[in-house]
Amino acid sequence: QVQLVESGGGLVQAGGSLRLSCAASGRTFSSYTMGWFRQAPGKEREFVAAIKWSDQQTDYADSVKGRFTVSRDNANNTVYLQMNSLKPEDTAVYYCAAQGGYSAILRSGWAFGYWGQGTQVTVSS
Repeated sequence: QVQLVESGGGLVQAGGSLRLSCAASGRTFSSYTMGWFRQAPGKEREFVAAIKWSDQQTDYADSVKGRFTVSRDNANNTVYLQMNSLKPEDTAVYYCAAQGGYSAILRSGWAFGYWGQGTQVTVSS
């Protein structure tokens, strides 16, 4: 059974940093793309970043490019989202997700078959 468990969320002041973790288990993820999405109150879920487990190719939403970094730790089966220079508009529940069966990174949520439970990130001004 595939499990994705996020951690690392919290409250931080604008300009601060947080690192989110996503512990993956239940199968081999070497052929998967791991993604991060977020959903703010009253808004639709949006793509944030993704990384291909095999070659570490990455993709970022324009809104986080240059501030967020996605990475993976093969030994611990964990994906990270390092978030720097946080802004109040980054406030949301952040979700980890796994996408299999596609050679390219797809940003659409429907392409991700596995999801974590989410972790809250709140950035105060």
